[in-house]
Amino acid sequence: MKAVKKSEWQLQTAKNRFSEVVNRAITDGAQTITRHGKPVVVVMSQEEFRRLAPIKEEKEWSMLEHLLACPDKTLHKRVFRTPGPPRDVEFS
Repeated sequence: MKAVKKSEWQLQTAKNRFSEVVNRAITDGAQTITRHGKPVVVVMSQEEFRRLAPIKEEKEWSMLEHLLACPDKTLHKRVFRTPGPPRDVEFS
């Protein structure tokens, strides 16, 4: 039987000793969980996660940004103007 590294846990063992897995993730770094001998999940501290995958701040989009982000690239082809001259506008 293959020796399991300290940072690697079989799923059943990790389930039974979850608090220890979490504590080791905080103190020793990422902990790998295996199922049937293959790595399937990594448990890591919040600090390490934020360092590896920084969360971008949400910002409000302008109407233009929403339209430009539209996945339907043919949208602009369906919007058209009438071919005739513009109507007269009266200002009072």
